[in-house]
Amino acid sequence: MANLITLGRFILLIVLIVLAYAQNPKLQLVNCPLLVIIFVLDGVDGYIARKRNEASLFGAIFDIAIDRVVENVLWVVLVDLRIIPVWVAVVFVIRGFVVDSIRSQGASEGQTPFGMICSPIGKFIVASSFMRLFYGALKAGTFGFIFLIQPWPALFPSFYTESKTMLTAVKWILVYATVTVCVIRGLPVIFEFTTRENGLFSAFRK
Repeated sequence: MANLITLGRFILLIVLIVLAYAQNPKLQLVNCPLLVIIFVLDGVDGYIARKRNEASLFGAIFDIAIDRVVENVLWVVLVDLRIIPVWVAVVFVIRGFVVDSIRSQGASEGQTPFGMICSPIGKFIVASSFMRLFYGALKAGTFGFIFLIQPWPALFPSFYTESKTMLTAVKWILVYATVTVCVIRGLPVIFEFTTRENGLFSAFRK
């Protein structure tokens, strides 16, 4: 059941993308609540997995893979729609590839993506419920706000013109905050990997 919910998030993402490119701005009003559902289900699938004793290495990796697909695809779509610059998407794609490549090694050793973090501060930044919830809420808020105001220039031209400066400022605050937390949460994974006995540095020394 949990994996089906995770798969459902991917299907909803496809619907959201189609609506984001829709010529009818009224249809785009659906994207913000749709996005909220996608991010809420990210917590629901984990809860269902624990409640039904369905937690597994595959489920953890599948959930993170869909998380990565959702965020990277949304950033790319926003770049293509000329709402954000390309460097934002590049940061998330690079961070995703690096961190997930490291996690793939842990998976080959039977470690869960969050279980491979050893240091207390690393566990808090990367694996704690608080940070995962905070980061998820921040991403949801950032994407939700951007997609919420996407149809406003066509639907509410006067209001949008008057509020454009404020709305743009809020957008950039959310984007920069999300980028910052994204990088911070990736650093412990990279640091612990490179300092492990069989990590990158030891490979270079051989």
